Amino acid sequence: MKQLIAANWKMYKTVAEAKSVACELTDLVPDLPENAEVAVFPPFTALAAVAEAFKGRAGFTLGAQDVYPAGEGAFTGEISPLMLLDAGCAYVLCGHSERRHVLGESDEFVGKKVAFSLEQGLAVVLCVGETLPQREAGDLSGVLRRQLESGLAGVPAGLEANRIVIAYEPVWAIGTGKVAGVAEIEQAHAIIRSYLEEFCPAIGRDVRILYGGSVKENNAGEIKRLVNVNGLLVGGASLQAGSFAQIIEA
Repeated sequence: MKQLIAANWKMYKTVAEAKSVACELTDLVPDLPENAEVAVFPPFTALAAVAEAFKGRAGFTLGAQDVYPAGEGAFTGEISPLMLLDAGCAYVLCGHSERRHVLGESDEFVGKKVAFSLEQGLAVVLCVGETLPQREAGDLSGVLRRQLESGLAGVPAGLEANRIVIAYEPVWAIGTGKVAGVAEIEQAHAIIRSYLEEFCPAIGRDVRILYGGSVKENNAGEIKRLVNVNGLLVGGASLQAGSFAQIIEA
């Protein structure tokens, strides 16, 4: 399977800034490693600019940071899967920790987003992970089980494995500079793999699992090579083309 190296730009970058970084990235990485795919998740306002920058570049794909589980309607401020597909998106993030813990999205609502997005033709990156109090309480396995069971509850039968991606992001390591240790990452990814095989037995062993949480140029290569790590979800270090290019090629 191809590793997925994903860039979540969060609420950063104007249209001009996003276009500049995307173009610089494709210049810095003229040829992706054979086993790699890159997905960039800019803010909604910059989707068109990044799509234009990636036009004709094999392996560079566009993603959206959020979605609403309806085709259309009176949902002020929201965006539908059809709109994202129309903008050129192939992927959408669901359940990012900032959506869960800052904006209060429930496991069940995240699951609705996952199911509807898949039904409409998007590939989904489902984010899961524990807070520091949950880890210290020994509840890692329980948190991951709950989030995955709810998030995958509506996955349609016969889904291809490359349409769903799991991103493990320990909440305590996001934007803090703290990185989970090798043993911690392998433990969490092994737990996720076991639940994938339980909840999605037909494809569970082939679903990609990404690590996200203070990924930088100096640790990306080591993390990529860990067991059950099939790529990375990169935040701050993806905002500059130079650092993200190094992570892609690490």
